[in-house]
Amino acid sequence: MRVRLDTELCQGHGRCYTLAPELFDSDDLGHCVLLVEEVPAGHEDEAGNGVENCPEHALSLDE
Repeated sequence: MRVRLDTELCQGHGRCYTLAPELFDSDDLGHCVLLVEEVPAGHEDEAGNGVENCPEHALSLDE
């Protein structure tokens, strides 16, 4: 499973890195930064939770 980020859609709400700090971080402006592209085994739920809670739909998962 891979996570994708559309940096142009991200508004820096911070939900992704608050919910899944092992997968997402923030830059100096508070916008999402991917820590991984390939979701590690056992972290699928956290990745899905971060993606589902992005109000701008800047994140997506590819199975």
